[in-house]
Amino acid sequence: MAHDVPVIQLKDISFTWPGAGAPTLDGVNLTIETKDRIGIMAPNGSGKTTLFHTIMGLCIPDAGTIEVLGQPMKTEKDFEQIRSRVGLLFQDADDQLFSPTVIDDVCFGPLNLGFSPAEALEQSRAILDRLGIANLEDCITHKLSGGQKRLVALAAVMAMEPELLLLDEPTAGLDAGVKNTLADTLVSLSIPYIVISHEFDFISAVTNRIFSMEKGRILTDDEVHIHQHEHMHKLGKFPHKHV
Repeated sequence: MAHDVPVIQLKDISFTWPGAGAPTLDGVNLTIETKDRIGIMAPNGSGKTTLFHTIMGLCIPDAGTIEVLGQPMKTEKDFEQIRSRVGLLFQDADDQLFSPTVIDDVCFGPLNLGFSPAEALEQSRAILDRLGIANLEDCITHKLSGGQKRLVALAAVMAMEPELLLLDEPTAGLDAGVKNTLADTLVSLSIPYIVISHEFDFISAVTNRIFSMEKGRILTDDEVHIHQHEHMHKLGKFPHKHV
């Protein structure tokens, strides 16, 4: 892929869920370059996950065009060919993990890419170690905690050596120390990625641009200003609104 070709190019993408009164994606335009590390912060229901699923061909848009890694995405076969090159971390790790043990799950992708069993095992163990979860190798996947499942799902994605990462709430269920390890891992990568997160500190540490979404469209960083708001007053411990 030529360096001057965007890794993602969405033009006028619209998508409406059956029975919904308004489109979830409404004329979305998005260009992601090879050096981009994009964060998306927006309320629940704003279309963030649908955006990822549309890029991967899991949701078929009503209108618009999609190019991923320089390839037009027009048919299911096009998406099938690209899915091994784009790592998608689902919002719910249980949607992604299906093998009996952790090492089986992480090895699954490399084996399907043509790695030998020995190569897949070496690759998978290296990723588990990088994420600080090498001790989970022989654990039963469905018995893990939510945070552990999250990291195993990410390890399974990274073991396939993707050219692009789409991470949907990667810090959900993780404690502060693990979040720091994850942040360090992402920053050390040499590939572009998009991260959906509600955590300002994390997303600002691992991205170079932050977008939001509203009414089915993307607000780029010249349209939105995301900031932390800290204050103290005598009623602060009680639920309250600012108007």
